[in-house]
Amino acid sequence: MSSDHAPCDCGHSHGPKHIYIYSPSSAVREKAAFRRGIKRLQALGHEVEIDPDALASHTRFAGDDATRLAAIHRAAASGADVALISRGGYGLTRILPAIDYASVARAIDRGTQFVGISDFTAFQNAVLAQTGAVTWAGPALTADFGVEGTPDDIMEACFDDLLCGHGEGAGWRLPRPKATEPALPLEVDIPAGRLWGGNLTVLTSLVGTPYLPRVPGGILFIEDVNEHPYRIERMLTQLLHAGVLAQQKAVLLGQFTQFKLAAHDKGFKLQTVVDWLRQQITAPVLTGLPYGHVATKVLLPVGAQVDLSVQGRDALLYWGHAH
Repeated sequence: MSSDHAPCDCGHSHGPKHIYIYSPSSAVREKAAFRRGIKRLQALGHEVEIDPDALASHTRFAGDDATRLAAIHRAAASGADVALISRGGYGLTRILPAIDYASVARAIDRGTQFVGISDFTAFQNAVLAQTGAVTWAGPALTADFGVEGTPDDIMEACFDDLLCGHGEGAGWRLPRPKATEPALPLEVDIPAGRLWGGNLTVLTSLVGTPYLPRVPGGILFIEDVNEHPYRIERMLTQLLHAGVLAQQKAVLLGQFTQFKLAAHDKGFKLQTVVDWLRQQITAPVLTGLPYGHVATKVLLPVGAQVDLSVQGRDALLYWGHAH
């Protein structure tokens, strides 16, 4: 996978960026990864502020509901350049009604970029539905910056682009179709669609609530982890029957990882689901987006107007005009 962007060349001549680390979802059990992630960001020259309850624990959560709500609101009040989640997991959907969305939107207006993945999809789409503000689908502290060894260079370069305000888009190579698969569209040109989506399981859990954005003419991106292809198809079926998929200009499939096929499948696999989806909607369904529960991930502006273009196997999402 590749990303058609120039790594940010601002170095840190503009001074260190203020990054606020907080835990709105599951408890951090990987304390070593948490410490590595903090040190990594500090080594890059950034000022890292850790929320007082970042390592709180209440059953499976990073503190009880009130604790995690307060952490979100402290992140919004922090004045940080980036509010970065420690990890995903589960926990945000149950506190969506109590979030002060106006304060989050004000923080975004003042320049705080909210970044996260996985369970954070609930927060991102709720913010979009309630305020129209843009957040960023991207890394989490422990899984991405806290890895043993060196963090992925594309992920880090995209994060640096965001910090420097240089990020304008993301490109990737579409997988080459197998002989038994239909040919890819040779050319796609979709100007000005609103990019939205995230983790498929979390997104589907928002159907029928005030926290699923209505995005007619949107560009929907989805990914998931630990979900068998039949479960992926079942969730897509729900979005289809709810009328969501028919409204989209394009559907972008990111990475679907860490599932196991069974003997019972008899050839039913992820590509089966992709082929089925392409028969259900007229909008292009593009695969291979470098985003998901994988090391190599681009950052994507949830709620921003983007252009999508495909030439052969080269796909490009562009949002540079949104700055």
